Amino acid sequence: MALIEARGLRKTYGSTVALDGIDLRVDEGRILGLIGPNGAGKSTALNAILGLTQYDGDLTVLGYEPWSQRDQLTRDVSFIADVAVLPRWIRVSQALDYVEGIHPRFERAKAEGFLAKTNIKRSSKVRELSKGMVTQLHLALVMAIDAKLLVLDEPTLGLDILYSKQFYDSLLNDYFDHSRTIVVTTHQVADIQDVLTDVMFIDRGRIVLTSSMEEFETRYSEVMVRPDNIEAARALGPIHERQLFGRSVLLYDRADRQQLSALGDVRTPSIADLFVAVIGGRQ
Repeated sequence: MALIEARGLRKTYGSTVALDGIDLRVDEGRILGLIGPNGAGKSTALNAILGLTQYDGDLTVLGYEPWSQRDQLTRDVSFIADVAVLPRWIRVSQALDYVEGIHPRFERAKAEGFLAKTNIKRSSKVRELSKGMVTQLHLALVMAIDAKLLVLDEPTLGLDILYSKQFYDSLLNDYFDHSRTIVVTTHQVADIQDVLTDVMFIDRGRIVLTSSMEEFETRYSEVMVRPDNIEAARALGPIHERQLFGRSVLLYDRADRQQLSALGDVRTPSIADLFVAVIGGRQ
């Protein structure tokens, strides 16, 4: 079942084309990583999905047209932006009171349970919390809302490795249950490699790659080629080549892994490596 479906989605700002007629589909119970360089159209796509900006083309989210039916849509959607919107003067207990008062699907006991795993005091003001703690608070508030769709825009930007790992662990263990759907954008691709079920690359307002992680792991191969095999490896048509520790690393799309194994050490590339191969080749 398609939770999000777009056909010919387009958005312009004056002469700047932010989304250039993209098609996309996100099924229920999936975790999609929307990956792209700065200015690629990621945030614009999210804003359209959330009903925060007008657009041309066809778009449905949870069966709603986001711009004209935003009120109905927001009952089933939660959102974390790259910059936390919690006011710095508010106390943690007041933030809990506020969300409980405005959202009918907020479960305060669940939020309290999430916060019990942190060092956040209910009496603390947001300005007294570290950036990692603010993100933990924001996540606790959002995960306690019984939403069908969670949208994350650079949720761990600026966090250290520990907090970032804790964030995604909480997301998988305490929130995701295969009936909910998550869409996440991030530059920290390595953090989400093992979290995603699907990946999508966007560049200059266009979708340039879409793949499930199951397909990703069987479709793409990377080989650290032995020096005497480099010409034979290049003859097989790699989509990218780079140097690592003085060795050539070649990346292939739909190549025979058994054939590649005769040329060097074969592995599945990281999302980051494939991103560089696909997007870098368009520059």
